[in-house]
Amino acid sequence: MRKYSTSFAWEDVIPIPQNDGGPNPLAAIAYTEEYSEAMSYLRSIMTANEKSERALELTEHIIRMNPAHYTVWLYRANTLFELQKQHQSNLEEDILDEIKWLDDISLKHLKNYQIWHHRQTLLSALPSLPSTELPFLALMLSKDTKNYHVWSYRQWLVRHFSLWDTNTEIPYVESLLDHDVRNNSAWNHRWFVFFGRDVDPESGKGMDEVGNIVDEDLLDREVDFAKGKIGLAPQNQSPWNYLRGLLRKRGSLLECKAFAQEFVGDAEGEGCRSSHALDFLADCWAEEQEKDKAGKMLELLARRFDPIRRNYWNWKRGLLGLEAVEAGPLEV
Repeated sequence: MRKYSTSFAWEDVIPIPQNDGGPNPLAAIAYTEEYSEAMSYLRSIMTANEKSERALELTEHIIRMNPAHYTVWLYRANTLFELQKQHQSNLEEDILDEIKWLDDISLKHLKNYQIWHHRQTLLSALPSLPSTELPFLALMLSKDTKNYHVWSYRQWLVRHFSLWDTNTEIPYVESLLDHDVRNNSAWNHRWFVFFGRDVDPESGKGMDEVGNIVDEDLLDREVDFAKGKIGLAPQNQSPWNYLRGLLRKRGSLLECKAFAQEFVGDAEGEGCRSSHALDFLADCWAEEQEKDKAGKMLELLARRFDPIRRNYWNWKRGLLGLEAVEAGPLEV
């Protein structure tokens, strides 16, 4: 179906066809006729650097056919901002209109990265966070609570608009964890909101590193929070990792050693409710230089509770100067 070659509005444009490497390309992509025509006209106006209403319409047409085409998204954003300058229109209104259009595209393509980069480009030009933004993100996450692109964008949003101390992020995360305590994405965002403020987003380095000054009251509250969630699902790794991160800020795991012991059962692992507690307790024993006791926890993991990762547990035993254990019954 040809749309542009028969249109009076495009008769001044000479399309530039796809160059697949000559008349007999080795592996030409079988684009549809509609897509090939649209792209040939886009190449032409991009060559001429045309920023116009028809260029905007053309990018929309292509995006609806192929929402993963990064170059088209970039050209659309540049065209949008250039038209705003040409018309001296209200930038915020133009961006909000574009976001409404983008919402529809986002809901149809949940795992598309380019959509979220475009959204970030748009909101970077606004002085404040639109009131509709967080409700829309909640809608997106209701469809997939672990959508990596949405969570990455939300972290950017928190940093860009300084939402660290607002009453939006933590209550929202807690609602997700109340619904699904195993939502590792929500756990990650909780950590980011509390401790990511002073981290350099490029290098990952910042004031939340080991040994730096931290809010002890916050740590106390978060330790209790993590322990409470562990009690609900002891075999859920996320709160154990969260707890480790909190205690690492204090430089020691030992304050929660007794807590971990509640989940490991007896010395042979009878009654154990959490392999993650065994791992945690092994590190506690190692911290106290009780290598044999630490090694026993790792043996339980390697032989009985997590044999699929036996090589890893043996590697940790090696760090303690202990021999590797083979698959099979526990050594008494």
